[in-house]
Amino acid sequence: MDMRAILMGLAFAVMWSSAFTSARIIVAEAPPMGALAIRFLISGLLGIVIAAMLGQKLRFTRGQWRAIVIFGICQNALYLGLNFVAMQTVEASLASIIASTMPLLVALTGWLILREKLQPLAIAGLLAGIVGVALIMGARFSGGVDAFGVVLCVLGVMALTVATLSVRGASSGGNLLMVVGLQMLVGAAVLAVASFLLEWPFTITLSTPLVLAFAYTTLVPGLLATILWFNLVGRIGAVKAATFHFLNPFLGVAIAAVVLGEKLGPLDIVGVAIIAGGILAVQLSKQRAA
Repeated sequence: MDMRAILMGLAFAVMWSSAFTSARIIVAEAPPMGALAIRFLISGLLGIVIAAMLGQKLRFTRGQWRAIVIFGICQNALYLGLNFVAMQTVEASLASIIASTMPLLVALTGWLILREKLQPLAIAGLLAGIVGVALIMGARFSGGVDAFGVVLCVLGVMALTVATLSVRGASSGGNLLMVVGLQMLVGAAVLAVASFLLEWPFTITLSTPLVLAFAYTTLVPGLLATILWFNLVGRIGAVKAATFHFLNPFLGVAIAAVVLGEKLGPLDIVGVAIIAGGILAVQLSKQRAA
């Protein structure tokens, strides 16, 4: 792995992890599903325009269209929608920790449901991840965390796991950026309906933090991070690129602490370190098997 790939991976991890902090700012002053629908509409249209400029076409098989719809619903409407709603009461650091367990859940799903073989290192990583989550949840629940918000975050990361598994089929024929743009529009449509049914009439408190957070979330984690991720995958492969996910627990809590002033306890720090180690172990085992 060359230095350029390392810098790309670090940049992606920072962008992905920072999305929870900017989302926390947004939901404090705007309806979560409505704001997210607008974000996906903008990001999706920009992605499709850029994809068209790159020569990508709307040419997919029926199975690929199905996967695009599933991905858009599971990742955008469910995963991010549930997280945005949850972060009205759940801190960004906790939401990022739960979401960062996705690589562990993907490996666990592949092992239990898809009957994929796991090396001992991957099994050890899964067990470590479970221990880390248990430590953090035990500490947070004893401190009075909102249980309903945590449930929403857990359901969200489960939806993200399904989306991650389904995107394999959606992107198998190329046109990756076009796929991203289309699944964002799917998410925008579903969230717009949900917002109209559950949040209308709603009010938005326009402020400088809201405008900056919304613009940042739309352009950086929403679009730029996605483009950067696919370039990284094209450069070093999906297995090696996924190794950078082990940084997400650290970066998620660090950014929330610096920007939002969220406090972390000793068990939080230990749990984050264990989860990160578990993710790294799972990804390294995939590299060995590749």
